[in-house]
Amino acid sequence: MPIDAARTPTRFERWRAATLAPFEHRVFALFWWASLASSFGSMIQTVGASWLMATIAPSPAMVALVQTASTLPYFFLSLLAGALADTRDRRAIMLVSQVLALSASVALAAVALADGITPPVLLGLTFLIGCGAALFAQAWQASIGDQVPRTQIAPAVMANAVGFNLARSLGPALGGVIVAALGAAAAFIVNAVSYVGIIATLAWWRPQRARGELPPEPLGTAIAAGLRYVGLSPHLLAILVRCVLYTIPIVAVPALMPIVARDLLGGGAPTFGILLGGFGAGAMLGALSSAALRHRFSSDALLRLLSALACVAVIGIGQSRWAALTLLAHVLAGSVWTLAFANFNIAVQLSSPRWVMGRMLATYQSIAFASMALGSWGWGQFASAAGVREALTVAGVAALVSLVAARRLPIEVAQFGALDPRARVELSPPSVEIHSASGPIVVVIEYRVPPANAVEFGAVVNEVGRIRRRDGARAWSICQDIDAVDLWVERFECPTWLDYLRWRTRPTLSDQVVRERLLQLVADERFSVRRLVVRPPGAQPLGAHTGPDAEATGAGRDDHGRW
Repeated sequence: MPIDAARTPTRFERWRAATLAPFEHRVFALFWWASLASSFGSMIQTVGASWLMATIAPSPAMVALVQTASTLPYFFLSLLAGALADTRDRRAIMLVSQVLALSASVALAAVALADGITPPVLLGLTFLIGCGAALFAQAWQASIGDQVPRTQIAPAVMANAVGFNLARSLGPALGGVIVAALGAAAAFIVNAVSYVGIIATLAWWRPQRARGELPPEPLGTAIAAGLRYVGLSPHLLAILVRCVLYTIPIVAVPALMPIVARDLLGGGAPTFGILLGGFGAGAMLGALSSAALRHRFSSDALLRLLSALACVAVIGIGQSRWAALTLLAHVLAGSVWTLAFANFNIAVQLSSPRWVMGRMLATYQSIAFASMALGSWGWGQFASAAGVREALTVAGVAALVSLVAARRLPIEVAQFGALDPRARVELSPPSVEIHSASGPIVVVIEYRVPPANAVEFGAVVNEVGRIRRRDGARAWSICQDIDAVDLWVERFECPTWLDYLRWRTRPTLSDQVVRERLLQLVADERFSVRRLVVRPPGAQPLGAHTGPDAEATGAGRDDHGRW
């Protein structure tokens, strides 16, 4: 029923419109249903693998290694997958990754049916399945914009989160029933079948690929560019550090859940499935409440609240003597788990421009899953040495570290549209032909700065230098003439002419604001720009110039794009 434009929509109507809008696009709807089936399969496989390990190697450390084996590939492969997602055919990457996961799942089912499973085999094949998931995740997230319009990306991401957490809430209980009735091999077979829908959808889908003006970066260069961007982005670094401090304590819940079911509650596979289902139900509740909470709280305030609630949930699981209370604590843990990671993900996306989005998400997921793997291993070792209750209690107290760190590492996100590419004036062609591999290209900019503005200019130009280096410039420096003190000279390099052209495409609207501040401090807003190419000894000159290789600007603003 359409919403009457003459009245203010209710909260439910706004939520429904935002949630269902992406399903108007056939490709998104098909992928959503296919990914829902695959998520159910993954949850069932998780129950089978964890419970099978608990039966063949009952040590808490070995059981926790199942979680480590499934998450460690995200640490090893996410950066590569993110660079591939930014520079290569995402559909092809997703197809290859799903075929890999399907093959590993079939092999795991076959070995289990043959009764040849051992802890190393189980961990190895679980690791391969995780490799497929890690390769798929970055291309999948980056491809949302190919399935729905840009204005519907946020509800599409949320719809995917709801689907995943629906599977997380119901899949484990179903997995527990399957494992109890038919054995772990049946769970592995179900997981293998669940990949068919996504593979079929990918085979049918033919997205339109935008043809870039420039060739894609080599993978090594693309990975290095992503790492450089993170290292020179303080807001992203704060998000990543807070993510590590939050993840390591909370991961004790899924890592030790089979041991909680077996040792603290005295149950079997169905009990484990119920606890995992409670965790998933809480996760779905968290996903559904995310929009309302984000409307009421800032990202930083919400993550502080979630750190405190994580402490309550983890300690509650460790100290509970009643199954009902343990289940409620798992529901709370699942809710804060999803809310926190959804908000970390959103913060990363809102702090990253499109050209490097896949790599930023990959870096975030590498850090998150490395923390999960390390935390799972560490809490497993702690539980083996000191006990499960003790390990969970210490993990709960450790969750408060993230709350304390929030005072020094607040999370701030860019305003909507601030990271859109800024408009550029057309590049002035060089006076001679230059090969794309020629270089390094040296850019020299001269400013005339009134002495009264010198201190503020120094601070702003160093911020400009951070932005230039973040986007790919190297060997950046700023110098002041000792004879004409109002003359300042900025210098930086790009490895090749092609790298220079790529660098020019990366500034955003928020970067433009910093540049505008710089121009306000320059006398008459005048500056000059020179583009030079380094010529090694004995190299032939490029050719005769038709004019000086300098660009003098008038007001400076129109030629700002040449920086």
